[in-house]
Amino acid sequence: MNAPQSPNSTKVEQVKLLIDGQWVESKTTEWRDIVNPATQEVLARVPFATVEEVDAAVAAAQRAFQTWRNTPIGARMRIMLKLQALIREHTKRIAQVLSAEQGKTLADAEGDIFRGLEVVEHAASIGTLQMGEFAENVAGGVDTYTLRQPIGVCAGITPFNFPAMIPLWMFPMAIVCGNTFVLKPSEQDPLSTMLLVELALEAGVPAGVLNVVHGGKQVVDAICTHQDIKAISFVGSTEVGTHVYNLGSQHGKRVQSMMGAKNHAVVLPDANRTQTINALVGAAFGAAGQRCMATSVAVLVGKAREWLPDIKEAASKLKVNAGCEPGTDVGPVVSKRAKERVLGLIESGIKEGAKLELDGRDVKVPGYEQGNFVGPTLFSGVKTDMQVYTQEIFGPVLVTLEVDTLDEAIALVNANPFGNGTGLFTQSGAAARKFQSEIDIGQVGINIPIPVPVPFFSFTGSRGSKLGDLGPYGKQVVQFYTQTKTVTARWFDDDSVNDGVNTTISLR
Repeated sequence: MNAPQSPNSTKVEQVKLLIDGQWVESKTTEWRDIVNPATQEVLARVPFATVEEVDAAVAAAQRAFQTWRNTPIGARMRIMLKLQALIREHTKRIAQVLSAEQGKTLADAEGDIFRGLEVVEHAASIGTLQMGEFAENVAGGVDTYTLRQPIGVCAGITPFNFPAMIPLWMFPMAIVCGNTFVLKPSEQDPLSTMLLVELALEAGVPAGVLNVVHGGKQVVDAICTHQDIKAISFVGSTEVGTHVYNLGSQHGKRVQSMMGAKNHAVVLPDANRTQTINALVGAAFGAAGQRCMATSVAVLVGKAREWLPDIKEAASKLKVNAGCEPGTDVGPVVSKRAKERVLGLIESGIKEGAKLELDGRDVKVPGYEQGNFVGPTLFSGVKTDMQVYTQEIFGPVLVTLEVDTLDEAIALVNANPFGNGTGLFTQSGAAARKFQSEIDIGQVGINIPIPVPVPFFSFTGSRGSKLGDLGPYGKQVVQFYTQTKTVTARWFDDDSVNDGVNTTISLR
């Protein structure tokens, strides 16, 4: 991360805040460069908003809520329909910006956008998603029904690794439920997020319903402690997610924190060998390993340990290059700091006795010599007390462990504190059923390496990967972004018989 900059030091684009429907130039004195990770070119400069600017964004959202909450569901749905059409129309343009600021390949950038687009499409189903319940005549002439009502101003704090998908997990579902929203994108790559925000305004989101502030810890803390914010969605590191959950909860807010991971793929020897190896390599090294659902651990069971040379061969064939270049499989990691951290963990693995099967530390990319590149890296002989196993590397590093039985593999995965995702590769239905029943992980793939559910369901990471009981998008997030009001009603005819005073708690 670069040191704070003066806004006048160079003539590059200055990212604006969005407050009450207006693009606002921040009055902050703290700015950071947005850097292309393949070239180190400064693409733009992002402000770290002042507390007063955060307050202004929240105040705009609070004012807008008074009318937006009463906007008919059909009108909200039509905005989502328009937004999904606009995102489809502009996907390639957004993907180019995303690739330049984050480093992903263009194909992966389009995938990032598409997985968020699916949530926008699902948000257009809010007419059925937000339905309450009704029970007639629960007692003598008494009906009971529930209403799902918006809760107010909500906020989202999003990470650098999915600057399109994760903001689209958050603000469309929040506002289609009748809430207003304050979004804080990652300060490392907010440009593609801002393009999506522009499209939301074009789709008809009214002034104040969606607001954007930028910044670091000061802005995060201002969001977590603001009295008018009712709920916070967070995706990012375990350290920051725990802080957001604790601080927000202490100030009376609903908080969902999706955090770090160490995702295992358990490989049985009866699995389809070619498909499994391709799936492992793609899930481990795609997006340069910068996915919270990346497969970072392969558990080879029994004779599947003989597949290690094939895994190494497949990984060694991946092309490392800038994300904008055709045929690229692995782009750069997001920053120099991220690269240093990944290299440090690779060094720790060597020092702690793991065998470095494939070394990506010294990869050279002609024409992009200043890029933050780390090539596919593979370790074998890893033990569960090594740092390359205990820590989320968030880089293109796959570690392998070997066990003799499926029971040992299940015990190994369950002993890890994280619980985001896991996969089993097998052709045995019995093994798959045993695995999905006994594994203590929130999201399970059977011959699927990255089991992120479609938006009809919800993201259900668990244990050390999640704080809060409701996940983002899908059915669970409708619960998160609404409050249930239960109404118990009895209506009397003018000539109804007076039963007299009832001093008991029961309904008659």
